[in-house]
Amino acid sequence: MGPTEWIAVLLAIGYLVLAIRQNPWCWVSGAASAVIYLVIFFRTGLWMQAALQVFYVAMSVYGWYSWRHGAGREDGALRVSRWPVGRHAAAIAIALALALANGFVLQGMDSVLPYVDSLVAWVSVLATWMTARKLLASWLYWILVDLVAMGLYWSQGLHVTTGLFLLYVLLAVRGYREWRLSLAKTETGDRARAHA
Repeated sequence: MGPTEWIAVLLAIGYLVLAIRQNPWCWVSGAASAVIYLVIFFRTGLWMQAALQVFYVAMSVYGWYSWRHGAGREDGALRVSRWPVGRHAAAIAIALALALANGFVLQGMDSVLPYVDSLVAWVSVLATWMTARKLLASWLYWILVDLVAMGLYWSQGLHVTTGLFLLYVLLAVRGYREWRLSLAKTETGDRARAHA
């Protein structure tokens, strides 16, 4: 893929750096990267990864809106929050069931590594939605799915993209720390207001 893959990688890095900083412009950078990756993954036979890029573009619109207006607060800003364990368990079960069903369907469609492709796609859908809602654990989901994606992309000769996903893992660790600090500040402020 050469220069096209590099452009997609740079835009994807821009997305992640801006997401860590909770800057809504991350969604614009992410959408641009997704459009390029749509073509790349389609050409390499990773059908679910190509379809995932369409989802990323749609989620970029939702993420932009959600981060700017989706909180119902006076300032409109969405704050970092958590999910209870039960909601995580349900979300993971649904993502795994969808990945298994999707992998089964893709087996007969000349798909490359259909179950791995499907798993990466469905967990990424979940993690993207969680990121759009600023759920702290989204970073943990990203770390796990990015590690699996690295093997998938390497197997298809997408070495630059594999490197990108290694960087994603490292940045996701930082993103988790940054968002955890943001959540702690919010919770401290909420407690202070409750006692005032």
